[in-house]
Amino acid sequence: MNSSPEQPEQLKPRNWYQSVNCAIEGIIWAARTQRHMRVHLLAALAVLLAAALLRVSALEFILLTLAVILVLFAELFNTAIEVVVDLVSPGYHPLAKTIKDLAAGAVLMASIGAAILGYLAISSHFFGTLGESLALLRPPAGEVAVVSILIVTILTVLIKSLSGRGRPLHGGMPSGHSAVAFSIATAVALSGVGPVIILLTLMLAVMVSHSRLLMEIHTLLEVLAGALLGVAVTLAIYFIL
Repeated sequence: MNSSPEQPEQLKPRNWYQSVNCAIEGIIWAARTQRHMRVHLLAALAVLLAAALLRVSALEFILLTLAVILVLFAELFNTAIEVVVDLVSPGYHPLAKTIKDLAAGAVLMASIGAAILGYLAISSHFFGTLGESLALLRPPAGEVAVVSILIVTILTVLIKSLSGRGRPLHGGMPSGHSAVAFSIATAVALSGVGPVIILLTLMLAVMVSHSRLLMEIHTLLEVLAGALLGVAVTLAIYFIL
């Protein structure tokens, strides 16, 4: 009977040293049991090795470090939420699925942000001219294309959420695949490449859109609306910027 009041004290770290040990045990447990955590750790290792080999500047290293920490933090947060949900609701429940989907969405958003930070940090080492000054002091190469595609994606998500039709990756107005595909095709066409590259990229966008019709995921109107959204927004961003 006397052991029950002491149980909460045993679960709580008594000092800073034990708190750090608990945090390390949590990270190790996540790496041991979660495949995605192991993938993120391996990716972080590759990024840090690339930073050392490329001899990145201090500012570039800061961006890469922020990207790595952002993704690892989001994955740990996602794992913690999944464990709590499994503890509270061992069986299937729609709200439990929604909570896990939201946590996974946080990881996805963090990964997209990390990819952008990584691009800003090391793009000059792959696409820049040797001997040029630090690329972060100038607008990054492909900035308008990246901004356009991100804006098209965000607008597609917002419109889908307002329309209330279909599921996030299946159906609904407009077709997200068509919007992103034609946004990329428009960005390539405006980048100054040759007509053959433009034609091939446009063909790929048409094929992606057509696949949504063949799989009966979207209607023709939804596909056309997505294509129009991708082209219009990308053109508008190019003219504005």
